[in-house]
Amino acid sequence: MDPEVVSNFLSEQREAAPEDLKASFLMIEDYWDRKLWHQLTDVLVEYFNTPDSASQRLPLFRHFILSFAEKINQLKFVSLGFLAASQCQDDNERLNFLTDLTNKVNKPSSQDAYVYALVAAAEVKLRLQDLSGAQKDLDTAESILDTFDSVENEVHATFYRINASYYQTNEDFGAYYKNALLYLACIDLDTLAPNDAQSRAYDLSIAALVSDSIYNFGELLLHPILETLTSTPHAWLRDLLYAFNRGDLDAYNVLEANLSKAPQLEQHKEFLYQKISLSALTEAVFRRPPHDRAMTFQTISRETHVQPADIEILIMKALSLGLLRGSIDQVAEIARINWVQPKVLDPGQIDGMRVRLREWDSSVNQLGNWIEGVGKDVWAA
Repeated sequence: MDPEVVSNFLSEQREAAPEDLKASFLMIEDYWDRKLWHQLTDVLVEYFNTPDSASQRLPLFRHFILSFAEKINQLKFVSLGFLAASQCQDDNERLNFLTDLTNKVNKPSSQDAYVYALVAAAEVKLRLQDLSGAQKDLDTAESILDTFDSVENEVHATFYRINASYYQTNEDFGAYYKNALLYLACIDLDTLAPNDAQSRAYDLSIAALVSDSIYNFGELLLHPILETLTSTPHAWLRDLLYAFNRGDLDAYNVLEANLSKAPQLEQHKEFLYQKISLSALTEAVFRRPPHDRAMTFQTISRETHVQPADIEILIMKALSLGLLRGSIDQVAEIARINWVQPKVLDPGQIDGMRVRLREWDSSVNQLGNWIEGVGKDVWAA
């Protein structure tokens, strides 16, 4: 582009800028004249992030930044494009803008920027209900990300956030749960607005409960995002997760009245009862020492509060899901369990483990004393 044309354009934009931003334009013009691309990029990013610059972002991007796009950091170039795209009139115009941006950075040397732009285009496609187009873009982005040894957190965070939105739209709760937690792992939680943090905690809680592939909530229970529900109208949801984790059917029955507040939970009410029954079963097994895990159906029914007629089906379900390992004697109505899936323990469960460890320590001492008593001659020899 003709330098004189660019200079005139910048002068016009400086005159149109708010008074308190004119100094920034002088810096922009100075860095451009001196071809200090790094400094120019940084001042442009700062300028674009100023709310009062909104009306100038698109003109500056189209008539100025594109003229030296290949000379600057491509991730920052894409970031400037995102800020400019926010000023498009609608999502159709925004998609066209982001598609052009994506094509511009689709080069071997800037695949991280390509992924960054591609997933942003996928987000717009989601809003336009083009689910197949969004899936194609996200699959392409994921295949490229898998080839990287490392990539900026910003790129990974954007990918996981939009991928989570895609799975949430498709009601694939297990995949949403995984991607949403990966997104949170890539960001500083303090950067989330309180309402956004609470919304994400709510959505994660719902996904964990209604997913047919998630039976261990440990990662969510330990995540500080869950604490944002405390002292909110959704605090009962946090309590419900802890009730599921410890297999507490009595607590579930108390909290069940709240399910009507969350339509997705209400729709999965029957499944939720089955799920907490499975949790009650694994908890009943966990509470027992390893040598005492041959349990009659009647014992399981008494300890889990599940109806006797449902016990066999419940155990078979737990075995098929990998929550337990063992065998069932259908004639004698006995389940012999030799393994239970590990999970996060609350203080009560930890105390129960402490008691079992003490019992184990005591039995080992008793065994040692018995061996010493009956084998004195052996020890003496």
